[in-house]
Amino acid sequence: MKKDDLDRDERAILDAFERGELRPVRNPAAAIARHRKYAQNTLRKDRRVNIRISDKDLEGLRVMAVEDGIPYQTLMSSVLHRFVSGSLVPSPRR
Repeated sequence: MKKDDLDRDERAILDAFERGELRPVRNPAAAIARHRKYAQNTLRKDRRVNIRISDKDLEGLRVMAVEDGIPYQTLMSSVLHRFVSGSLVPSPRR
């Protein structure tokens, strides 16, 4: 893979690595377990909510979910999570 193929964040990580700024973790197994727990907590669905949205919006979500190959509820949850975490980046849709 060429450096030009990397996105901005990937280039920043590679540059930091090449400058020797990154250090290995002391206990990789513990770090992996800790981050696995973070992921599980992030993905855990432990609350139910009911919302009212327009038929047009719901149909649009269902179409997008079909295009992505996921249930529309999963798509809605993902969009809300990305919005709350500040990582929602709009992308053009057909």
